Amino acid sequence: MELTRRHVLAGAAGIAAAPMLPAMSANAAAPMADKQAPSFYRYKVGDIEVNPIFDGSTTFPLAESFIPNAKLDDVKAALDKAFLPQDKMTLLFTPLAIKTGGKVVVLDTGMGPDGFAASKGTNGQFQTNLIASGIPLEAVDTVVISHFHGDHINGLLTADGKLAFPNAEVLVPAVEWKFFMDDGEMSRAPEGRMQGVFKNARRVLEAGLKKKATPYEWGKEVVPGLLAMETPGHTPGHTSYVLSSGADKVFIQSDVTNHPALFVANPGWRAFFDQDAAMAEATRRKVYDMLAAEKMRVQGFHYPFPGLGNIVKEGSGYRLVPAQWSPVI
Repeated sequence: MELTRRHVLAGAAGIAAAPMLPAMSANAAAPMADKQAPSFYRYKVGDIEVNPIFDGSTTFPLAESFIPNAKLDDVKAALDKAFLPQDKMTLLFTPLAIKTGGKVVVLDTGMGPDGFAASKGTNGQFQTNLIASGIPLEAVDTVVISHFHGDHINGLLTADGKLAFPNAEVLVPAVEWKFFMDDGEMSRAPEGRMQGVFKNARRVLEAGLKKKATPYEWGKEVVPGLLAMETPGHTPGHTSYVLSSGADKVFIQSDVTNHPALFVANPGWRAFFDQDAAMAEATRRKVYDMLAAEKMRVQGFHYPFPGLGNIVKEGSGYRLVPAQWSPVI
């Protein structure tokens, strides 16, 4: 049977001409939903359970300054190719909860309750979605932070500025801690966004955590099975991870790339929030060449939820192949 546009239009016309069904009682109809169900997913890496927990998204107008070294028309064309609006950007946030060795490890924490309030619930959902997934905040043993941008650290605190994970040790990259806790570096930071990054890091880690964080080094396991990898450029201490159990492993890339429709396909494009854009690009190409060659799974903080997939080489860039959703773990 050949399905053509004529068949579709004829079918639509037939539906329009059909007699209306008897009206259903309003009391029998389910009410329209005004929000999504709590968003969490689960998959295994060997004996380790990985739980991507959605924090939400943020949307802002697309400006030329978003990717300074790309033409705005080219950026719009890439968005159009991905069936996305051409006048705005929507960025997604997916922290992780990892169950390994009888412990619960949270990796990055989302925008936090302040983000929830400011966005009217569009982001800052990590804490509530974590609880909905069956993991109380008190059950978290360790929080591992990849870098100090707000969408990764703000969820360390509750709405009243207290510790969101009261029983957890907080682990941070040593290079990142040294840079952002340095008063000299803060005094030299450009006005505007970078000053804001410093101030927010001090708000969360000094005022909130009282500096009760443990620095960790690259090239070492931060918790059993989770190896910290040096991926600087996005920030000086930006860290990714290889999570492994037995022969199975996944690369947790943090912010090596942001939106895959733009930065996976075009690794030379440099987002305005990459602190050292040239270094970030070099890191991106090195990591993605490795992922493509080894066919290693990758988990992306800013990928479409649940953020798991594989990378393949395509032309001068790469392509993300999302993992198939599995109803079983």
